[in-house]
Amino acid sequence: MDVTFLLNGESVELRDVRPTVTLLDWLREERGLTGTKEGCNEGDCGACTVMVTDARGARSFNACILFLPQLQGCAVRTVEGIAGPNGALHPVQDAMVAHHGSQCGFCTPGFIVSMAVAHSNGNQNHDDALAGNLCRCTGYAPIIRAAQAAADQPVPEWMTDAAPDVAPPAETAGATGAAAPKTADELAALYAANPDATLIAGATDVGLWVTKNLRDLGDVIFLNQCRDLQEIDIGDDTIRVGAGVTMDRLYDVMSDLHPSYAEMIRRYGSAQVRAAATLGGNISNGSPIGDNPPALIALGATLHLRKGDDRRDMPIEDFFLDYGKQDRAKGEFVEAVSLPRRCESLKIYKLSKRFDQDISAVCGAFNITIEDGRISAARVAFGGMAGVPKRASAVEAALVGAPWSEAAIRAASDRMAEDFNPLSDMRASADYRLRAAENMLMRVWMDDQGAASDVLQVRA
Repeated sequence: MDVTFLLNGESVELRDVRPTVTLLDWLREERGLTGTKEGCNEGDCGACTVMVTDARGARSFNACILFLPQLQGCAVRTVEGIAGPNGALHPVQDAMVAHHGSQCGFCTPGFIVSMAVAHSNGNQNHDDALAGNLCRCTGYAPIIRAAQAAADQPVPEWMTDAAPDVAPPAETAGATGAAAPKTADELAALYAANPDATLIAGATDVGLWVTKNLRDLGDVIFLNQCRDLQEIDIGDDTIRVGAGVTMDRLYDVMSDLHPSYAEMIRRYGSAQVRAAATLGGNISNGSPIGDNPPALIALGATLHLRKGDDRRDMPIEDFFLDYGKQDRAKGEFVEAVSLPRRCESLKIYKLSKRFDQDISAVCGAFNITIEDGRISAARVAFGGMAGVPKRASAVEAALVGAPWSEAAIRAASDRMAEDFNPLSDMRASADYRLRAAENMLMRVWMDDQGAASDVLQVRA
C-alpha cells in the first residue's frame, strides 16, 4: 500500500508498505527515531505519543497502535521534530528544563509531545491533555508547572505544518490486501465483495490484535478516508452521527447538548485515544464494557447499518445479542447512529479504578422522565454488568408509574438482581458491581435533589 505524509517537516513517500506496520515500529526500526518509546504497546501509557496534523488541526496520537496507512495526507511530528531546525528549544522543552520536569527520561518525550500539541491548540487544561501520559515516577507537579509556564509563549513558526496536497489513489483489497475507500459507497461495495476483510477505523482496539495477539489480519480496509462517515448532522430534534466520527469530535458536540454524556466521553480515554477512536468502532466491537452503548441505549438511539446498497435500522439495544455476537451480517457495517437532540434528564456515571482514562467496572446511563411528581418513562442501561450492554427492564418496570421518591428508587434498586448476574474479574467483584449499579440509581435521585454527589469533592 502506498502512503504519503510529512515527517518532521519533510515529505515521505512509502511504496508497497505492509498495512499493519505501526508508526512506532517504522520510526524506530526504519528511521532511527528512537525518541518515540515503546512502553505498554497498547495505547495506554503515552510513551509513544506523536503529533499528527490534518485538516482538523494538530492532535496527539499513540504511535504504537497507529498503522502507517492511517497517516495518508497527514503531517507527523515526533519528539525529534519538536525542537527547531537550528536546535532552538520549543517553549515546553525549555520550561521542562527550568522546572525539573524530566522524570527518569523514558516517558519524557511523550510528555513533551502532548504538551506541544496542547500548546499549539491553546489548550490550558493540562491535567486533561496529559491524562494519557501515565508516568509519575518522580512527581507530576513539576510537569504541570512547566506546562503552565509555557502556556502563554507563542507557538514556534516551525510547528505550523501543512499536510501534503497529493493523495495516491486507493488500492483494492483483492490486489494488495489493503484498501482505503474515500466514500461510504466505495466502502459498501468493497466490503460486500470482501466480507472477511477487517475494518480498521481508529485502530484503538484492532491495533492490539496486532501488537498484543500478533494476529495476521489478512485483507484490511481502512475507513479514515471515508469523509462522509465522519459527518455530524444536528437537526431540530435528532442528531445523526457518522460511524467514523472520533470521540474528541463527539465530545465537542455533546458538551453543549448532553453534558453528562460529554463528561463520560472525557473520561472514556486519553486525548490520544479520543483522537483516534470512533463511535462506530466502539459500537461494532460489541464490548460489554464499551461506554458509548449504555448512553445510546438510554437515549433510545437508532443504529443504521448498511450492506452494499441495502440499509436497515434498529434500536441500538437490539444490536447486542450475546458476548462477542452482534446482529450484523457478513459484509455489513455500522454507517451511523441517530439520537435525540434533547434529553434534559440524561445522567451517565462511570466507575473505574483510575478516574481518568480507564476501562469501566460499571457504566450506568439513566433517562428518567418525571411528570406531575410521578415517573412516566424510564430507560436504564448498564455496561459491565452482563455479556452485552443491556437495559435494566425489571428496574424500569418498577420505576414507571411510581412516585418520584427515594422510596421508589430503593424499591426499584431491589430488582437490579433480576436484570443482572454480573461476573467477577480483575476490575470488580460481582457483588461490588451489583451494589454499584444500585447506588448509581440512587445517585440519580440525589443529583435531582441537589445533594453533593461529585466523587471528586471530598469534605470533612
